[in-house]
Amino acid sequence: MTPHNDSTPAPFGAFAPNAVQAAIISLAHRSRLKRGAFRPMLSRLVNLLRAGPVDVRYQNASFRFYHQASATERGALFNPAYNIEELDFLRAQVPPGGVFVDVGANVGTYALSIAGHVGRGGKVIAIEPHPVTHARLAFNSAASGYAQVKLVAAAAGPADGELLIETDGDNLGASHIVSGEVTSKAIKVPSLRLQRIIEEAGVSHVDALKIDVEGFEDRVLTGYFAEAPQSLWPRAVVIEHLSKDEWLDDCIADMRARGYAEKGRTRSNTLLARG
Repeated sequence: MTPHNDSTPAPFGAFAPNAVQAAIISLAHRSRLKRGAFRPMLSRLVNLLRAGPVDVRYQNASFRFYHQASATERGALFNPAYNIEELDFLRAQVPPGGVFVDVGANVGTYALSIAGHVGRGGKVIAIEPHPVTHARLAFNSAASGYAQVKLVAAAAGPADGELLIETDGDNLGASHIVSGEVTSKAIKVPSLRLQRIIEEAGVSHVDALKIDVEGFEDRVLTGYFAEAPQSLWPRAVVIEHLSKDEWLDDCIADMRARGYAEKGRTRSNTLLARG
């Protein structure tokens, strides 16, 4: 039994928290320890008790969290309400049987949470290019039993082709498109236009879209809205704005010009809806 990503991972539950780990996770859930400042400390403690990932349920889906080197996985492990304002907004916008697109799906904390909501009659398109992260996403989706999730192992980009991505520091979830000097850490991944991804998924409309691609959001969205038919424009969008200084175009202003209005804002994301 190995905690590493490979072609034959141990089944979900093999890394269920031991009694002490479970007590620490439960304490975090019920206290201020779930806040971001405490999570790295808790992660180190849980890892000392048993190195490797932990298998838990989050937002009614099954996850194997490699919390030691991923801020997203730490957040969802120790805070049951992680990104809850965004998730509640999306669940209000996407009906059962609806269509949700997750651009930059990471390990699936949005995609699989919404997959449970849309049910088997709906569809979730989860786009994640990093091979390690995509493998974790695929495991979590399979462990959750969600046949309604379509996985896309590519980056959404302005054109079909290839892009370089790299990870800064030890936070795998912060992988980003390389736009400047290429380092030895960069890896090449396929790139597909978002419109192509959506059309090849066989859907005729999109109820909501979430995008978090570390400052590349404008390159994905501006061309999409300029070229895609309005029938494929999502009714609601959650867009991470933490890296907007890296945008070449203000894609939120572009969406406003196309009839979207801001419905909320969190520390990390802007919530928009049409009409």
